[in-house]
Amino acid sequence: MSTVTKVVEKVDPREIRRRLGLNQQQFWSKIGVTQSGGSRYESGRNMPKPVRELLRLVHVEQIDIQRLKREDIEVLEYVKAEDPELFKTLKKAAKNKLKKPA
Repeated sequence: MSTVTKVVEKVDPREIRRRLGLNQQQFWSKIGVTQSGGSRYESGRNMPKPVRELLRLVHVEQIDIQRLKREDIEVLEYVKAEDPELFKTLKKAAKNKLKKPA
C-alpha cells in the first residue's frame, strides 16, 4: 500500500475538503459521489476502496479525471513496458515543466 493511500485512509475526507476550500457538493461531485453520500463518509461511514482511490487521485494527486482517456493510459503503459528509460526521461521532463512558473 502506498504512502499516499495510507494518508487518505487516515485523513478525514472532511479535512481534505476543508483544506481545499470546497463545499461538499464541489468536493464530492468531482468523484461521482452525491453530497449526501459524501456527508455520510465525512461523518464516519466506511468509505469503499474505489471511492477512496478516486478521492486520492482527484483531491490528493490533483488528476482531472474528466480529461483522462483510456488511450492515454494505454500509451503510458506501453512506453513504460517497452522503453523504461524513455519513460523515466519523459516523466522527469514533465515534472520539471510543471515546477517552472508559466
